[in-house]
Amino acid sequence: MGIFSSIRDAIFGKKKSEQKTMPPVTVPGQAPAKPEPKPIVDVENSLDSMPGADRLNWRTSIVDLMKLIGVDSSYENRKALAQELGRENYSGSADDNVWLHKRTMRELSANGGKVPAEFLD
Repeated sequence: MGIFSSIRDAIFGKKKSEQKTMPPVTVPGQAPAKPEPKPIVDVENSLDSMPGADRLNWRTSIVDLMKLIGVDSSYENRKALAQELGRENYSGSADDNVWLHKRTMRELSANGGKVPAEFLD
């Protein structure tokens, strides 16, 4: 499991469909079961409700975001996250961290999260 998956699961919660279950049984001549629609998660509300959210600047800081959800925010983990999200030359600079925070928010949005527009710019 990657760093982004850890972030997503911490914010969205582990989905029943992601837990290990038996695949649905298909009966010949019967239409396959339709997958359940994924609920949209309000990322801002979810993060604001976490203990310690009022003491961390998670809205702009990738380090604080990771700390809030209990994911190791070390340089090595941020570099691994950046590589997962498409940046091979992550150096840990302020600009890199701003990019990483925005990219993480975009990925959360692409994975079913409701993310405020100002987090996506």
